[in-house]
Amino acid sequence: MYEGALDPWLSSLWRMLYQMNPKLLPNGPDYVISDKKFLDLPKVQIRYHAADEVNPQYAVGSGVSCTEIEIEKARSMSPARFSGRQTRPDCFLKLVKNHCLTKAGCGKDVRHLEFNFESSAIEYDVGDVLEILPGQDPKAVDAFLECCHLDPESFITIHPTKKDNRVLANGTRASTVPIKLRTFVELAMDISSASPRRYLFEVMSYFATAEHEKERLQYFASAEGRDDLYQYNQKERRTVLEVLQDFPSVQLPLEWLVQLVPPLKTRAFSISSSPSAHPNQVHLTVNVVSWKTPFKRNRAGLCSMWLANLDPNQGACIPAWFQKGSLPPPPPSLPLILVGPGTGCAPFRGFVEERAIQSRSIWTAPIIFFFGCRNEESDFLYRDFWLDQSQNDGVLSDAKGGGLFVAFSRDQPQKIYVQHKIREHSQTVWNLLNSGAAVYVAGSSTKMPTDVWSAFEDIVSKEGAVSKESAGRWLRALEKAGKYHVEAWS
Repeated sequence: MYEGALDPWLSSLWRMLYQMNPKLLPNGPDYVISDKKFLDLPKVQIRYHAADEVNPQYAVGSGVSCTEIEIEKARSMSPARFSGRQTRPDCFLKLVKNHCLTKAGCGKDVRHLEFNFESSAIEYDVGDVLEILPGQDPKAVDAFLECCHLDPESFITIHPTKKDNRVLANGTRASTVPIKLRTFVELAMDISSASPRRYLFEVMSYFATAEHEKERLQYFASAEGRDDLYQYNQKERRTVLEVLQDFPSVQLPLEWLVQLVPPLKTRAFSISSSPSAHPNQVHLTVNVVSWKTPFKRNRAGLCSMWLANLDPNQGACIPAWFQKGSLPPPPPSLPLILVGPGTGCAPFRGFVEERAIQSRSIWTAPIIFFFGCRNEESDFLYRDFWLDQSQNDGVLSDAKGGGLFVAFSRDQPQKIYVQHKIREHSQTVWNLLNSGAAVYVAGSSTKMPTDVWSAFEDIVSKEGAVSKESAGRWLRALEKAGKYHVEAWS
């Protein structure tokens, strides 16, 4: 939290100014102004449109049938502006398969999802990333609209105020075509997953009519209340909807809600398929995120839980964007050392599929793959696929110079992770590195990338008979040459 550094600095500044000239702060350096007239104006203006102003083609409801135009309108009107990125989806995807990869009751839920291109097919490469705009629970949207006393059927346009009249980085302006208020909330405002910032509590304090709520909101917005706000808000991952429901006397104008509610962002997933192996399709490997807060409240990832609950038979059309990832597609002549524990294996399923297709017509360089999971029987993701490719002249087989090395961390008393398997096969790794192999690492951003780097450092030091410092410089040179890639996520 940046407030941890900002608050003491501001407090020191006000006290110093007060000491220099008490007239600058006649009520003292700690005085809190609660008069609404001192609140800055919101950065957006809302215009409501009468029914006869709205073209009938724009009066269609939202939901799974929402069009590219509706999404583009909603996202272009959002004050977040999405950093000027393209607002219209690249395509719509239709879910055709939703398969659980993990054993029931193992404590993890990882899904294999297959999508067909519903609109025009998009060309993508292995290593690319798919961004999905998640759907929000209609009940949560209804509760938000009711809590804020908003008419879901009204049509609005959202414009920046004159003093904040900025345009998108790509030069386009916000849509001037009216959008249904409910549709805007569904597609552009994250009401039920993201935690609000402290400024929301400050603004709410000006609109609270119950004195006890006003005092609590002012405390949360103050430097003294910073730690308690962290416990209430971020630690518990309270949503905007929950915060508004906790302070029922607050009725924020829509202009402030549009400005202060976090934007509904796309979620990025590594693509786990090869377009050569699956024409007109794209596959994802999704870990369904869920956890308990310190006060034992159940929480779940908005997008992953939404995807897990989708039924392929319902024909949902999902808006998606394709982006280049940090794992460039390797040429078939490049030897590969892949490290992908857990869902980190996702992009490498695509890599191996692509190399398998290539090997049918040309010579391809070897691949060794290090995978890790808790138990062989519960969460060995894509087990049959990896085993098949490690046998019968598959691209991971001994016959092709490849290898499959799996670490099951909890199948024995001592923990074994991918870095242990890498060290265990030190000579094989060193031989491939010496033949010009590239290293690709994907998975959790906690300790794994650092531990894997240390394992490679140990191998270079041991097999190359150099110091640890020299081994580190050798790996950094490999990275600088574009042959050590990491894609990690939290």
